[in-house]
Amino acid sequence: MLEDALELTLFERGTRVMQLTDAGKELLGEVRGMADAATQISRLAAGQSQSAAGTVRITCSDALATYELPSIVVSFQKKHPGIQIELFPTNEMSDLTRRDADIAIRHVRPQQPDLIAKRLDDLDIGFFASRDYLSSLGPMEAPEDFSVAQFIGYGSAERLVPQLKAMGIPATKNNFVAVSDNGPVMFELIRQGGGIGPLSVKLAKRYPELVRILPDVAIAKLETWLVTHRELHTSRRIRYTFDHLAAELFRNG
Repeated sequence: MLEDALELTLFERGTRVMQLTDAGKELLGEVRGMADAATQISRLAAGQSQSAAGTVRITCSDALATYELPSIVVSFQKKHPGIQIELFPTNEMSDLTRRDADIAIRHVRPQQPDLIAKRLDDLDIGFFASRDYLSSLGPMEAPEDFSVAQFIGYGSAERLVPQLKAMGIPATKNNFVAVSDNGPVMFELIRQGGGIGPLSVKLAKRYPELVRILPDVAIAKLETWLVTHRELHTSRRIRYTFDHLAAELFRNG
């Protein structure tokens, strides 16, 4: 143990928690520096690797991981069978500088100067519902007609109410019958007739049972960025993966 090697007590141990001693607090900054240096060495070594074999970690939203990435990963593995893909769906921002992932697909532009980013096609977002659900509402022509409709929300109803009102739909929180912070769950709620909700236009077009409401009214565009660390981009396996994703994502959108 580090304490034995240093002949110092670094932690005061209680029954449930441990607290740093004064000696431990003095060493904390140095230890953090060592950890950062170890991460830097690992990243540099990965960047220098010219092997087209090994593991590449990709992180992206749960919706992209479910509906876009599987076919792309399969086509990539046919070209590069020696590269194993680890796909981590998350709607949180991964820290590429700490090797949480090798490549990230994000909907915001990265600000860190040591990251390489390639902008992909924006994702158009529209409001969709199932044909069966819209049929149950009767004729819906003007935005105000949808004030009686049920809505499905992402995250929270409060986030979408202002957007609906900006479109001329006088909806309130009470119009929302279900919300979810999981993209595939929200998609299924909409597809199976739960109500009207926001979806990627590209994704929704694949399903004939889905209909876009008020298609001439703009809702939102999501920027999409393919991101990796500058040092990692010199690795063949990461570069091959990065280039394949850039070529294939939203290619038919």
